Amino acid sequence: MHILVTNDDGPPSAQSSPYVLPFVQALESEGHKVSVIIPHTQRSWIGKAHIVGQDVQATHYFPPSQTPATHPDNSNSTPPSGSNEEDDAHPWVLVNSTPACCAQLASEFFASRGKIDLVISGPNYGRNTSALFALSSGTLGAALEATQCGYRSIALSFAFFDRNNDPTIVAEACTQGVRVCEFLAKEGKWEIAQLYSVNVPVLKDVTKRPVRWTRILQNSWAKGACFTELPAGSGVDDADTEEQSLRRQESDVNGGKGGEETQKGQWKHRHFKWAPKFSAVYESVQKGGPGTDGWVIKEGETSVTALKANFMHAEGPEGELKL
Repeated sequence: MHILVTNDDGPPSAQSSPYVLPFVQALESEGHKVSVIIPHTQRSWIGKAHIVGQDVQATHYFPPSQTPATHPDNSNSTPPSGSNEEDDAHPWVLVNSTPACCAQLASEFFASRGKIDLVISGPNYGRNTSALFALSSGTLGAALEATQCGYRSIALSFAFFDRNNDPTIVAEACTQGVRVCEFLAKEGKWEIAQLYSVNVPVLKDVTKRPVRWTRILQNSWAKGACFTELPAGSGVDDADTEEQSLRRQESDVNGGKGGEETQKGQWKHRHFKWAPKFSAVYESVQKGGPGTDGWVIKEGETSVTALKANFMHAEGPEGELKL
């Protein structure tokens, strides 16, 4: 298959995007032609957004053979030594915009490589289980956008339980991700607006553990669970550092406590930072019980959820609403 890969974590880096390079290599090792278009930097928690009023620039990037500690600011646009124009190798494309934008621009860069058979958004650095994570996910956002562009699309997320990212265990998670995506491409139900969300635990022997059909856990934020007020004059770290802080919560069984509130003064300017407390999410998984995506991942198994790329109406009254 010709598979397009995009993500919301950006270019390969152990700090922010440790899974995209080994996953692309796993796809290629199975004989697939892989084209890659991704944001030039980490764009998590952005959903299916487009940025109005911003010119979009794209650069070509030849990835290294192994994931670097961090992604350098300057893109590597130099082909690997020994390559020539007749090689099938194609540079990745980095875009200074959102995951959804990457899905939209795919045909601009890869039409010469043939019809795109499947779009895989991910693997995300962290789980996208439950409504709270899924509705904010740039990984799902890119898959939704690709579906609306007429592609068969899968959002793939890797749920880690520590931040060691042992290469052997990551490689097995990549193998599992490839197996599930190949199965869905061949056997999945692909109706209009159909897509899939797949969550794979980054655990030893994941390929020997069950793969289960699931539904998305419906949950909601507790009051005050997303923002922390900062003291006057304080600042917020850069996006990558903030994202690392959130991921530390994901490997914390307590879900993290977030920051402390500051004293509130009447009519004063106030300053907040995005600092979601994941403990409420994990508590909802426990209460939700078996059958949901969150529960299956908690049990160390792979979750597959069928979705529709639309906001379907809820069943209710019909006809005229008389006030």
